[in-house]
Amino acid sequence: MAVTGIGEIPRGADLASLINEAFVRGGGALVEGDVLVVAQKAVSKAEGASVDLSGIVPSDFAKSVAQLTGKDPRVVEVVLGESVRIVRMDRGVIITETRHGLICANAGVDASNAPGEGIVTTLPKDPDASARAIREAIRRMTGSDVAVIVSDSFGRPWREGSVNIAVGVAGMAALDDLRGKLDDRGRPLRTSVVAIADELASAAQLAMGEIGQVPAVIVRGYAWQRSDDGAGPLKRSPDRDLFR
Repeated sequence: MAVTGIGEIPRGADLASLINEAFVRGGGALVEGDVLVVAQKAVSKAEGASVDLSGIVPSDFAKSVAQLTGKDPRVVEVVLGESVRIVRMDRGVIITETRHGLICANAGVDASNAPGEGIVTTLPKDPDASARAIREAIRRMTGSDVAVIVSDSFGRPWREGSVNIAVGVAGMAALDDLRGKLDDRGRPLRTSVVAIADELASAAQLAMGEIGQVPAVIVRGYAWQRSDDGAGPLKRSPDRDLFR
């Protein structure tokens, strides 16, 4: 269920209140067991996770990368500041590992739907903390225990098109570990671990879209498992990463 009528989100906004009030105006109500999926861009705007490029002085390295990729050297400087390493650069694309441990294009730095000309948004400082804050605020306002996912659209190796994934999670287990359970023929599952939070984020994107100012979606009817582990379990450890 798309939450509409929220409008532009200013810096410092009480995002949980904006979402809840807009949903109620539309005739809805958050209930126990809902999953609230919130777009990363909305969280970043509310938290002031944005950079005015007019104040950025690019380094020589940023200038050299910009020349190779055809990007604004100031944007490259912001990308480098949000990254712990460059994974790959080719064909005008910069893939980095963010300080959150996410592998994505441009470290999540984005100018689309940014709050002004010459402004780029960055990922929230701590997406799990952002999700927890929204969850607690919703619980105070409604009395309902909901899970919260902060989602962002990521590209994928070997696949065209982007999908929404969970960059922050609160209240629910991000993974469903089926190892040790039996398949339909009675054979034990050995490797099946389902990225539930990513699947819910991707499903929510169908209602959210990329345009149209729909920064939040309610997913109802999925029986999630409680957990305080956040999105961390979704990140593959370096010792298990065959491509590092």
